[in-house]
Amino acid sequence: MEIKGSVALVTGANRGIGRAFVHALIGHGAAKVYATARDPATAAGEGLIPLRLDVTNPEDVAAAAAAADDVTIVINNAGTSSGETGLLEGSFDGARRAMEVNFFGTWAVCRAFAPVLRRNGGGALVNMLSMTSWTGRPDFPGYAASKSAQWSLTDSLRQGLREQGTLVVGVHAGFVDTDLSARVDEPKITAAEVAEQTMQAIIAGRSEVLADEPTRQLKAALSQSPQA
Repeated sequence: MEIKGSVALVTGANRGIGRAFVHALIGHGAAKVYATARDPATAAGEGLIPLRLDVTNPEDVAAAAAAADDVTIVINNAGTSSGETGLLEGSFDGARRAMEVNFFGTWAVCRAFAPVLRRNGGGALVNMLSMTSWTGRPDFPGYAASKSAQWSLTDSLRQGLREQGTLVVGVHAGFVDTDLSARVDEPKITAAEVAEQTMQAIIAGRSEVLADEPTRQLKAALSQSPQA
């Protein structure tokens, strides 16, 4: 689909990958961009329409869908880590929060905006996932589990929204150079690269983005045994 002239909404648009998505949409000629965050003041910017949206708050989700009833592209980027939940120790609170935001929050936004996209011709629904959608991480197991669940949801949405003409795109990446990965000492891709690859997928009608080499290698290795 064409991004030029489209109307888009980005969740978690106040920093990191979300802010990069906003810039990429504007750069590709989107006519209007709703930039959402729990504090809309942090998502303000020239040419943007800031909206309050805590994806775990049903009232916020419903209000955003009512306010942005002209959208043709929805990008689910809002997310959180699993805090201090370790594999064998630590409170489960962080892991539960990751599931609430990354999985249930994304699901809530998709439910609210799927009818909007249908009324506006189908459009595109993008979910920001991770290479941990396909692999466990003993150092942050709660986050990995939430992304695995989010990937499964994305595949269900891809099948379920096909009839209404909605392109569903899953964006997978390893570590992205943002605040979320600041403590991780591993190679990182830039948020701008992730955003641009996503724009190209929307334009080409592709349902999956494998943003970096570690992610592409992992996807190619999924048919191997777990030991490998």
